[in-house]
This record gives sequence, structure tokens and C-alpha cells, in this order.
Amino acid sequence: MAKRGKRTRAIRESLDPTLTHSVEEAVKLVKSNATAKFDETVEVSMNLGVDPRHADQMVRGVVSLPNGTGKSVRVAVFAKDKKAEEATAAGADIVGAEDLMEKIQGGFMDFDRVIATPDMMAVVGRLGKVLGPRGLMPNPKVGTVTPDVAKAVKDAKGGAVQFRVEKAGIIHAGVGKASFSEQQLTENVQAFVNAVAKAKPSGAKGTFVKRIALSSTMGPGVKVEPTAASVPANA
Repeated sequence: MAKRGKRTRAIRESLDPTLTHSVEEAVKLVKSNATAKFDETVEVSMNLGVDPRHADQMVRGVVSLPNGTGKSVRVAVFAKDKKAEEATAAGADIVGAEDLMEKIQGGFMDFDRVIATPDMMAVVGRLGKVLGPRGLMPNPKVGTVTPDVAKAVKDAKGGAVQFRVEKAGIIHAGVGKASFSEQQLTENVQAFVNAVAKAKPSGAKGTFVKRIALSSTMGPGVKVEPTAASVPANA
């Protein structure tokens, strides 16, 4: 533990907390400081100028990262008949209806994403107290309530990341692994930042994106210049 403490302190001391960086520079620093014995997740954290207690300042959405997340995502789908077959063919890990609801009520939670066809929401709604607090409740706004379950499953498996602002006005998400190339991570960070920027709610006033930071699972945060984090729409 002492060695880890010394290593962590040395890394933190090597970074100037007053400096902000371009995405490329931040990615390079984060990768160089991700020295754990496992493949650390690279996370982006954004501080937004909103108060999510007000409905017109809620920020949520989904973005497909161009290079995926590097994480294996287990997907549960509520569907019946032909739609259930489509979900299974698309690679869903668990597919069911009332039987799946009862299984979850019994404590089964071996999944990372929940998708449902519109006609199944009466069943899924009974799981609100279980799925809601975990951020797993299907929602049409992020594409997890849809008749096109095959596409939703493929998107989830291929690197679609959901985001939702927390009480303090912060959004954070994993955008790749430390083993990704600098270019892959840079592209993923820019895609995520752009998606959040596009989700700016009508009630947001003043500066929307206040602060951005990148970090790895075991590494310190590296500040990113907000104006340098996005890319032009035609880039």
C-alpha cells in the first residue's frame, strides 16, 4: 500500500492543477498515468451550468462512441414473440416478459442495460423502484423503449453510452480503456462532449459547459479546456 501511495502522490505532483489542456494533451497525460495492473477505464466528467431539479434544465441522452467503450455490455430485453426473436438474434443476453419481470423482482440483476418494446412498458413499469435508482429504467428519450429492439441491442453492444446529469450538475461516463490509442480516446471524448452540448436544455442560461476533466480508474483528473473539447459538426 505504501508503494501505491508514493506512486499516486508522485503522479499527482507531476500535474499542475491550475492548467487546462487540449483533449489530445489530456488523453496523453491520462494514458501515461494509467499504470495499474489492469486495463483502466478512461472517464470524462463534465460540470454543467444547470440545476436538474428544474424540469427544463434536465440533461440526458445517448451517444454512440465511434470506437466503442471497450466494455462488454450485458443487455436485457423485454419483448414478446417476433420482437423477442429479433432481440435474441441481435445478441441480447436475456430476453423475456412477465417471467423476466418476476426474475428481477426476485433479485436478478445480471445486466447493464434494459431495453423494452413499447407494449411491454406496463410490465416494466412495475420495476420502477428497482430499475429507476440504478439508472436502468427504459426510456424512449435515450432509445431504450423502441419497436426496433434489434438496433437498440446492437447499439448497446457496440458502444452506445447513456448520460444523465446528476443533482450537482455533473455528468460522467466511461469513454474507453487506457489500452485504446490516443486517437481512439480523443475521438470518443469529442463525440461524448458534442452529444452533451447538443442536449443543452431550454432552461440552461449562461455558460453551459463549465468544466471538463479526464481521468483513469486509478489516476488523477486532468483538466480539459471546454472550448477545445468539441469538434465542428462537419469535421
